Amino acid sequence: MELSYNLINQDVFEGLKELESDSFDLCIVDPPYGASSKNNWDYGKKGKVSGFGGEWNLENEAWDLLSQDDSFLNTFAWLKELKRIIKLEGSIWIHATYHNSGFVNVCCQLLGLEIINEIAWYKRNSFPNLSGRRLTASHETILWVHKGGEKKRKYFFDYEASKAFYSSSDLLKEKDKQMRTVWDIPNNKSKDEMKFGSHPTQKPLRVSERILTLCGVKDGKLLIPFAGSGTEMVAGLNFGMNVTGFEIDNEYIDIAQKRLEDALQKKKTSLFQ
Repeated sequence: MELSYNLINQDVFEGLKELESDSFDLCIVDPPYGASSKNNWDYGKKGKVSGFGGEWNLENEAWDLLSQDDSFLNTFAWLKELKRIIKLEGSIWIHATYHNSGFVNVCCQLLGLEIINEIAWYKRNSFPNLSGRRLTASHETILWVHKGGEKKRKYFFDYEASKAFYSSSDLLKEKDKQMRTVWDIPNNKSKDEMKFGSHPTQKPLRVSERILTLCGVKDGKLLIPFAGSGTEMVAGLNFGMNVTGFEIDNEYIDIAQKRLEDALQKKKTSLFQ
């Protein structure tokens, strides 16, 4: 089966609405902190969700304290759509920092998205703190979630691959041992990853490659809501998944397009070697 990608130059809040329910095997999300949509996004104002021991009424009055916080409301909005779009056997991996990890966690619980694991991505070569007024931020959080509920725990997880995984750059992971929730992955990117340009918050390919090792489905469908410069989409193609991504910035669309075409060409070339 020939792999394909669909890089869509569209606001993600509108684009997600157009995708079919239960249609993707995996989703990797690297959301911008404080991202907001200018569109009239329906995050369920007239509905109710369960969480924290009771029913939460999503009428405007009940959300008065949060009405000024676009980050929370938009996190709830795209997570609600991803829950609809992802297959029962699928899962969602969400990058977060201390700025927004609380939002993501609370929204997951309100939506009934069960958190499988919280991963700490340890960056040994993180940028130093120049102010001298706080600790150097040397990790990011990645939440692995699925649709939730004991009867729905059918998400795909390649346990054997997780044990067999080994990287010489990860000083914590032992080969043939269970993978732990602290991943030692340097934050540096290769020249090949940067040759067409870069994104300010671009992740190294190694992060999404590890996620795909655990939950990727060959010839399946991968969704990247915030494509940026295309790292997660490239990783998906390299793994063997068909990829759909959204990006609204034309500059990063151009970079991602070049990277994706380059990845496809390399894959085709390797078939004839």
